[in-house]
Amino acid sequence: MYSNQLPPTDRRFPKVPLDRRGYAFLLDFVTVWFLSSFFQGLVKDLVFFVIWLMLRVIIVEKNKGQSLGSWAFDIKVIDIRFLRIPGLKELTKREAILGFAAMLAMVGLNINFKNGLSMLIFITPLIIDCGLAIGDEEYNQAFHDRIGNTIVIQTKRGFSLDLRLKKLWKIIKEKIQSRQMKQQHYRDDYYDDYDDYDDRY
Repeated sequence: MYSNQLPPTDRRFPKVPLDRRGYAFLLDFVTVWFLSSFFQGLVKDLVFFVIWLMLRVIIVEKNKGQSLGSWAFDIKVIDIRFLRIPGLKELTKREAILGFAAMLAMVGLNINFKNGLSMLIFITPLIIDCGLAIGDEEYNQAFHDRIGNTIVIQTKRGFSLDLRLKKLWKIIKEKIQSRQMKQQHYRDDYYDDYDDYDDRY
């Protein structure tokens, strides 16, 4: 039923790996959680939701379809019907759903394992919402994407945080291996010299 609403052409878009999309969401989630952590009780929940809408609606609409997290990982959201950045109405529908689920997840994580059942109940809406993206092989649309008629696609605009971290880790790993090889050579040379000394005396 929903596929009838999609444009008949230009159906192929650069797909975003689910792990990269997850990292982008996680960065936004942790950022909003941190900013709201200065408040307590229901005020904290309200502040979380308001900041979420600011970050994921107003900033996204002004920043070419990218929030902080999506900019960091080179992805953006577009309106699948008009192939452009979604308007405030579409973004608000989309992020009201995801923001509410994220807020409940925050409450559940604050409960932690003190009450495992309650934590699971609060986290479940977010898991269901995002889990639908796994079953959508064509567009990887989560529930909030379907309501907002949006999809998330790759873009060249961004910081490429994951690629930079992988490159940095590769450099660090190479330096560690190089240092280990030098130490091994040093030990080999030391024992060779020791053996020569032992043979002489």
